[in-house]
Amino acid sequence: MPLGVLLANLGTPEAPTPRAVRRYLREFLSDPRVVELPRAAWWPVLYGFILPLRPRRSAAAYQKIWQTAGSPLLVYSRAQREALQAALDERLDVPAVVSLGMRYGHPSVPAALDELREQGCRQIVVLPLYPQYSATTTGATFDAVTGRLQRWRELPALGFINGYHDRPGFIDALAASVREFRAANGSGEKLLLSFHGLPQRNVDLGDPYERQCRETATKLAVALDLRDDDWQVSFQSRLGAAAWLKPYTDETVREWGRSGVRAIDVICPGFAADCLETLEEIAIRNDEYFREAGGEALRYIPALNARADHVAFLADLIASYTPRL
Repeated sequence: MPLGVLLANLGTPEAPTPRAVRRYLREFLSDPRVVELPRAAWWPVLYGFILPLRPRRSAAAYQKIWQTAGSPLLVYSRAQREALQAALDERLDVPAVVSLGMRYGHPSVPAALDELREQGCRQIVVLPLYPQYSATTTGATFDAVTGRLQRWRELPALGFINGYHDRPGFIDALAASVREFRAANGSGEKLLLSFHGLPQRNVDLGDPYERQCRETATKLAVALDLRDDDWQVSFQSRLGAAAWLKPYTDETVREWGRSGVRAIDVICPGFAADCLETLEEIAIRNDEYFREAGGEALRYIPALNARADHVAFLADLIASYTPRL
């Protein structure tokens, strides 16, 4: 019987339009894993302010990065699925079927699981493409997987990979991407490692995300032989007035610009594939913030996407789980 592999990521609107973005945000921000507030307190904010106002602004941001083939996250995720399928065909002694599922939007996690069942997979490895664990991302994927499996009469043997933030192959691929970028473009004066933000309250309640982000960053700095003043961690994409993990990325690049730093390189080690948060928020908006503050160039280092070393690492990671099934 073939091994099923569910490759999962967050999701994306189906089009760069306010209507499509509103539909996506409604599903995303309605998940109690994502917003851990009482529904009675959250619904008025979501339906009274966010959904009426934010979709138009977000749609405009999507329009700046939308590709001919669709949303960048979906385009790169499909490339990852194809490359991983080819790698597993060579790596494993058993046939494998790789299916792509998004936690929010399409193609969905339930549809991807059903596809694996139709292909005769009775053993499934779930790989959420979040290197650092958070209940808001990896935990939400687990909810979607188990929610679908509750409807199956015959359950598969299940392996669930809940993170890989400190795996050597992952760190090596990140380091190689930085070296190659700098070899081709020169080195900025500083390297900023920007991770997606998380409310401070989540970490205070026990989410390991911040610790794992900083461990990833430290290991990458060691692999690149960086001095302490050559690099810094920051957190982006905060929402609302509550305290989020600090330092904030936008404030950091502005501070560096005001202090006389002319050129910086930015990498986002928490994103396995390029998306709105990397291509628009970092490469466009934060570049503008940096230049407005006096800097000259913010150079974004692309996500690992379907790089050969990244795909080879993911294939090895999946293979390490198959003996357990």
